[in-house]
Amino acid sequence: MKKIVALIACAAMLLSGCGTSKPTAAAEPAAEPEAEPIAEPADEPAEDVWETLEEAYIYAFPLVLMDATMTSATNTETVVTGKAPVNQFMHGAGTVKASFKTVVTPNVDTVYTQVWLDLGEEPLIFTMPAADRFFNVQLLDGWTNTVAVLTEPGEYAFTCTDWDGELPEGVTRVDFPTQMDWFIARCLLSGEEDLPNVKAIQSEMKLLPLSAYISGGEYTPPQGSYSEANDFVPVNKVLSMGPAEFFAKANELMGKNPPAAADAPELEKLAAVHVGPEQQFDPGVLTGDIAAQWKEMLTGLRPRLVAEGAKFSVKLDQWSYFGRPIGDYGTEYSYRAMIALGGLGANTLDVAMYTKTNTDETGAQMNGAHTYQIHFHSLPPVLDNGFWSLTAYGSDDFLIDNPLNRYCINDRSSFELNEDGTLDIIVSAAEPENTANWLPVNGDDFHLYMRIYTPDMAAIETWAAPVITMVD
Repeated sequence: MKKIVALIACAAMLLSGCGTSKPTAAAEPAAEPEAEPIAEPADEPAEDVWETLEEAYIYAFPLVLMDATMTSATNTETVVTGKAPVNQFMHGAGTVKASFKTVVTPNVDTVYTQVWLDLGEEPLIFTMPAADRFFNVQLLDGWTNTVAVLTEPGEYAFTCTDWDGELPEGVTRVDFPTQMDWFIARCLLSGEEDLPNVKAIQSEMKLLPLSAYISGGEYTPPQGSYSEANDFVPVNKVLSMGPAEFFAKANELMGKNPPAAADAPELEKLAAVHVGPEQQFDPGVLTGDIAAQWKEMLTGLRPRLVAEGAKFSVKLDQWSYFGRPIGDYGTEYSYRAMIALGGLGANTLDVAMYTKTNTDETGAQMNGAHTYQIHFHSLPPVLDNGFWSLTAYGSDDFLIDNPLNRYCINDRSSFELNEDGTLDIIVSAAEPENTANWLPVNGDDFHLYMRIYTPDMAAIETWAAPVITMVD
């Protein structure tokens, strides 16, 4: 029987979906179309206005970043490397390299297939083939929540929550609360020689509108469009927006991507600065030196989010990872924004653990001017079809260019174990004599992610995580 793993109860938790329902707000719009839905916040102190504005920014940031990422990734007339029009597969030709700048902290030991979904017209039918390896499809809504993770072969209908049509027999329905959504398939790759096998799995994936599926399956996707103005790094684009541009975009997006019903108290608060569905942002609510205060707010954004997200951090010896509710955030808006800023598209914990460190065992920041040894007493514990990897990233959260084009060491790498079965990995900018266990970096600060896919959480509780020692 076909099944969907980790399906979220979207219909109960979210508005009726895909921008067609009445949004949750502090008050109903006035009967006259020209009336303002929210009164002017004339009596609110200037200090409180900026506090509310920052809260509104944190709330809306993931949605605006998703839109910018979709705009950049679909900015093409035809399918090309790294880009594809809306509702069309963007099959990875292999693992990403240092030139990849679309999403920070990318995974480099699986081959991605991505689709940016627009469900505004009609449902889409996805055919998921069988695979002999780790292969799943993560489905995210416009707010970066994981709607479902598909693990079983079969045919699935991607529908808006409020769609009330009929589906063909044998097709499993997956409801999305938003019109803008993201499809991320991850397929395990075991070296370049394994690439034809991954491509064979990709070739059996199909996606087409319901109407085309019903009429026999013949379908030619429409041509997309290209604009030079939409060639940008998404996170940089969003962080460069001023308040008027950012909140106008946020309000527009909320019309088609309704906030969750649980967000009603937050939206009532944000209405004071005219942020929310069917709102019109008015820069007139801002006071003082707007440009300077906006810049100050953005400068302090990352440290504030990191500080507020610390309560979700779980220690794993020298490492740490972000625990629940990662990937399905509920009303934890700062946590949601922090994860979006650091790595858009995070999985839920049962699918993957993202353990991170930027320091050695003494607590000092790691830097490529030194050489480090990472000692594994035992390898990370995983369940069936699970895997692990160790990847280095620069201070900009992107991969580090190196002459070997080696960005990670994983359980499929040709590393050499010690005689006692332990593993030592060398991390340095200088190439060692034996490169089998070498993870290259450059001469700057760096950090490490140890990803554990389908982790054995019971074993993790007693597992000794690897120790990082500076050896020069």
